[in-house]
Amino acid sequence: MRRTLRGRLTPALLQGSWEKVPPSRTGGSCMWNGNHTRQSASPEATTPRQEEGAMMASGDPETQDQVIAFVGVGIAFKGVIRYSGTVRIDGRMEGEIHTDGVLLVGKDAVITAQISSRMVVSRGKITGDITATEKVRLLAPATMNGSVNAPLLSMEEGVLFTGTTETPLAEEAITFRHASQDPATSHRATLR
Repeated sequence: MRRTLRGRLTPALLQGSWEKVPPSRTGGSCMWNGNHTRQSASPEATTPRQEEGAMMASGDPETQDQVIAFVGVGIAFKGVIRYSGTVRIDGRMEGEIHTDGVLLVGKDAVITAQISSRMVVSRGKITGDITATEKVRLLAPATMNGSVNAPLLSMEEGVLFTGTTETPLAEEAITFRHASQDPATSHRATLR
C-alpha cells in the first residue's frame, strides 16, 4: 500500500517528538497532512476523509471542518499539539492537546493527554482530562478514563466511561420569562 504525505510542520503547531512505528506492527502509517491521499490496489480502500465521514455519519457540523493534520495508525507522538481547525488522531499521542477547533479520535487511537478543545469526537481510547467549550461525543467503541468538563456530553451505547463529568451550564441559574411578563415578575429556576 502506497501513501503520499504532503503538508508542513511548524513550531507553532507542534512541540515534541514523533516516531514511526514499523509498518509490520501496524499495517502502515500516515502522518501530518492537510491534503494527503491514500492509494491502494484494493477498490474498497477508503481515504481518511471518507473514514472521517463514516465515523461521523450523523451529519453534525464537525464533519464540515477541514482536517489540517492527521496522526495516522503507527505514529507515536509525545509532546504538545496546538492548532486551530480540525485534527484527526489514529495513532498514539502522549502529552497535551490545545485547540479552538475539533479533535477527531479514531478507533485505533490511544491518547494519554490533557485536552482542551472546542469539540472532541472520539471512537478511540483516551486517558486524561478533557475540557471542551462546546461538546464531547463518545462514539462506540470509545473508552474514556478521566474527567470531562463540557456543556454537552453524549455517549453511544457500547462506550466505556470511567471518571467524572462536569457540565457548567447545568449548574448555572436560568431565568424563564413569559414574553408578556414584566421582568420584575419573572420566574427563576436552578438546574442541579
